[in-house]
Amino acid sequence: MAVPNEPATRARPAKLDLAGALKDAALAAFVAFGLFSLMLGLRTDTGASGRLEVSLRPGLLATVVAAVFAGRLMVALIARSRIAADFTRSVQTITPQFEKLGRFVAPALLAFALLAPVLFYSNRYILDLGILVLTYIMLGWGLNIVVGLAGLLDLGYVAFYAVGAYAYALLAQNFGLSFWICLPLAGILAAFWGVMLGFPVLRLRGDYLAIVTLAFGEIIRIVIINWQSFTNGPNGISGIPRPSFFGAPFNDSEAGFAALFGLEFNPVHRIIFLFYLILALALLTNFVTLRLRRLPIGRAWEALREDEIACRSLGINTTNTKLTAFAMGAMFGGFAGSFFATRQGFISPESFVFMESALVLAIVVLGGMGSQLGVAVAALVMIGGFEFFRQFEQFRMLVFGIAMVSIMVWRPRGLIATRTPSVFLQKKKIIPADIIEEARQ
Repeated sequence: MAVPNEPATRARPAKLDLAGALKDAALAAFVAFGLFSLMLGLRTDTGASGRLEVSLRPGLLATVVAAVFAGRLMVALIARSRIAADFTRSVQTITPQFEKLGRFVAPALLAFALLAPVLFYSNRYILDLGILVLTYIMLGWGLNIVVGLAGLLDLGYVAFYAVGAYAYALLAQNFGLSFWICLPLAGILAAFWGVMLGFPVLRLRGDYLAIVTLAFGEIIRIVIINWQSFTNGPNGISGIPRPSFFGAPFNDSEAGFAALFGLEFNPVHRIIFLFYLILALALLTNFVTLRLRRLPIGRAWEALREDEIACRSLGINTTNTKLTAFAMGAMFGGFAGSFFATRQGFISPESFVFMESALVLAIVVLGGMGSQLGVAVAALVMIGGFEFFRQFEQFRMLVFGIAMVSIMVWRPRGLIATRTPSVFLQKKKIIPADIIEEARQ
C-alpha cells in the first residue's frame, strides 16, 4: 500500500516584517509626540514675580516617545511572529488552572480581611487603605448588578453614591437621626432615584444608554452645586455625625465604647469599627447579589444581558427587569455613600465627579463582568496597588491606561472571565428500552 504524500500546504511561521513593524512604531511615536508635547513637554510654574512661567522638559518628552516607539515595535514584532500564537495557547492552558485556584482565593481574601485590623492594629495607614478598598469593592459589586448581570452600561453610578451621602448628611444634621436609621433611608432614596433614571432609558441601549446615564450623573452633581440653600453648594457639608456602636460613641466619656467594655480609650477603635462596618456592608451586598442571581429576577437580568429580543419573546417583562436592576444597584450605591459621609465627616460635590464612575466601571470591566471575585481582586489591585505607588503620581493614569489596554488585549472578558452558573441543568436519566416498550403497550 502506497504511503500517502504529505499535503503540499503546511502551516509555516509568519516571517518577521521588520519594515512594517518599524513603520508602525514610528507612527505610534509620532502620535505620542503630538499628544504629550503639551502635557509633558511643557511645565507651568509661578515665578518669583507672581507671573506664570513656562519651562521646557525635552528629556521627559523624549523618554516617553522612545518608550512608546520601543513598546509598539515589540508588540508589532510579536504580532508578526509565532510568539503570539504560542502565547495564546499558553494562556488557554493556564486559564483552567487559574479558575481552579480561584476557589481558594475568595476564602483567603475574606480571612485576611477579618484579621487585618488585628494584624495592623497600630498601622493607621493600612486600616484607612483597607476601608477605601472595601468601599470600592462594595461600589463595584453594586454596579456589577447593572452592568455585569443586566448588561446596562451605566456611566453615572456616582450619582447614587452622592444621593446616599447627602441623604445621610442632611437627615442626620436636620432631624438628629442616628446612622443606623439613616443608612436604610439613604439606600431607599438612592433606589428611588435609580427607578427615576430607569424610566427615561427603557428604550435605550448601548452608547445612547451610556450618554443618558452620564448626563444623569452630571445633573445630580450640578444640582448639588447650585442648590445652596439645601446642600450648601460647593462649600459642602461639614460636621456630619460619626457612627456609634449602637448608641455608645467612640470617645473617652463614661458612656463611650471604651468605658462600656472596660478598655483604655484609643482613637483606633473607631477606625476598626468602620473597617468591620464597611466589610459587613460589602459582604451583605455580595450575599444579596448571589441570592438574587439564583432567583427568577436574577436569571431575567442575565437573559436581558444576552439578548433583549429573545428575552421579550420568552415573556419576560423587560421594563420591570431594567427598573429592578437600576434600583438594586442604586440602593447599594446609596449604602456606600452614607458610609462615606459618616467616615469622612465632610462631603462636597468634588467627591462625586465623573472620574469616580469611570473608576468603578473600570473595576467591574477589568475584574470580569458578572464575577464577584473578579471585582474584588480588581478593586484590590487598582485602589490598593496604585496607592503604594503614590510617589509616581504623575504617571499613575499612564500606568492605569496601560493596564486597561493590556487586560483588554489578553483578557478581554476580565481577569476572572468565568463565574458559577445561576442554574445547573441536571443530567438526563437514560430510561431502559424494555420500560419504554411496556409503557407503549
